[in-house]
Amino acid sequence: MSGIGDVLETLRRARGLTQADLCAEAEITQAALSRYENDQRMPDDDVLGRLAQALGVSTRFLTRDHAVRGALAVDAHMRRQRTTKASAWRKLEARLNAYRLHVSVLFEDVSMRAEQSVPTFDPIDTTPAQAALMVRAQWRLPVGPVRHLVRWLEAAGCVILEEDFGTSRIDGLSQWIGDHPVLLVNAAVPVDRKRLTLAHELGHLVLHNGIATEDPEREANEFAAEFLMPAHVIKPDLHPVTLGHLRDLKRVWGVSMQALFERAYSLKQVSATDRTSFYKSMNARGWKTKEPDGDLLAPELPQLITAIGDSLRAKGLTDGEIAELAGFSEDSEDNPFARPMRRLQAV
Repeated sequence: MSGIGDVLETLRRARGLTQADLCAEAEITQAALSRYENDQRMPDDDVLGRLAQALGVSTRFLTRDHAVRGALAVDAHMRRQRTTKASAWRKLEARLNAYRLHVSVLFEDVSMRAEQSVPTFDPIDTTPAQAALMVRAQWRLPVGPVRHLVRWLEAAGCVILEEDFGTSRIDGLSQWIGDHPVLLVNAAVPVDRKRLTLAHELGHLVLHNGIATEDPEREANEFAAEFLMPAHVIKPDLHPVTLGHLRDLKRVWGVSMQALFERAYSLKQVSATDRTSFYKSMNARGWKTKEPDGDLLAPELPQLITAIGDSLRAKGLTDGEIAELAGFSEDSEDNPFARPMRRLQAV
């Protein structure tokens, strides 16, 4: 048995607990917890049970030799603002890693055949725009706007989870688990922003699977722009670049007015002076922080996790048995396979 230290620390951080918090809940000393997290000692069965209960997981989940534990040290791809507090994104990174562990455990017993796959490319040989067009071609996406982006991602084996992050400064994050990518997205953001985040994270998965580059955020942004708004299709549509026209285009393309304007700017259809004027106009109307017509866009709601839970129940498994399969305690509020499906809430 190995790796319990990484798992304990990840689960603790995912729940927003300090060592002192977990010690109080599990009724152990901080010195003992420190030894467990540093793999200097293995908890006895009684302590394991209390730790598992405090962390919302099964004892078996804590004691198994997690095949993906080495990846816990790897930073997640994350779409966030530069001013985001480290504590906020480190917690969400831990939550993503915790879900990765749970999903990987479930997939040991539950096979999932995806219609498509998420291809990967070497960013040295392939530009983000080229990669985006190749993914669109491989998935046989229709020409033009991408409808129901979540469905396309889930059809390619992406496991998508939603939480209210409790902050608007972080939009989403992603990592691979074996052959399946897992994405954690902020449920509180508008649909247009969520769609851009999903495409951005897809760009990371496609271009940065174990490959370090100088500017991965720029590359993911370029991928997302080309994936959602292919240059050869959208360029004629963008004229004239006025607020009224951009508002109309938003409903067609499912992306924000700002994303559309930035696309026009990157395609050299507007100048830097035009860009300054655009943002002044958006600010004057209060649209820079809250754009109009977001409620007119079709929602992007993940369904794969719910479908997996429903499929297991249809085979006769109880909620308790499904929780055990995925490594959750039966009463865990973090279990996304539970019924009824609850909107995940970061704590």
